[in-house]
Amino acid sequence: MTASKVQIRFAQRQDCKLILDFITQLAIYEKLEHEVSATVEALQNTLFGEKPHAEVVILEEQQRPVGFALFFHNYSTFLAQPGLYLEDLFVLPEYRGKGYGTLLLSFLADLAVQRDCGRFEWSVLDWNTPALRVYERLGALPMSEWTSQRLTGEALQKLAESYRK
Repeated sequence: MTASKVQIRFAQRQDCKLILDFITQLAIYEKLEHEVSATVEALQNTLFGEKPHAEVVILEEQQRPVGFALFFHNYSTFLAQPGLYLEDLFVLPEYRGKGYGTLLLSFLADLAVQRDCGRFEWSVLDWNTPALRVYERLGALPMSEWTSQRLTGEALQKLAESYRK
């Protein structure tokens, strides 16, 4: 991969339509398109508003956007250091197999090191064996002793209301 052929750049506000397109395509791949409620406006507000909540990088081949990664900082109390959490990574199907996913991961690993992060973490669906194989080759360790927990929608509202009472 030559530098002139492929580049990774930080997304800008005007990229929100592109970002939403990538999110939608990722959701289709993960069979979760029914869960996408994001809009261009919501992305503009949450990624580029007064208090950005995440960052996005765009991977381009010959100036054509072919992939993206959305990430944010978390914090490890055990390490007393920030961490980098990768929320989404997606490469267009016709560009897979060129090492672009690994290139995005290595870019983010370098960014984590530059930002003095003690960890670089992400989640992966258990059926996504191509991704699992890549992560294993990179030396990533599955955190099998941990389970992810999530509150959304009505359950989130109900717990929040219990605090307000």
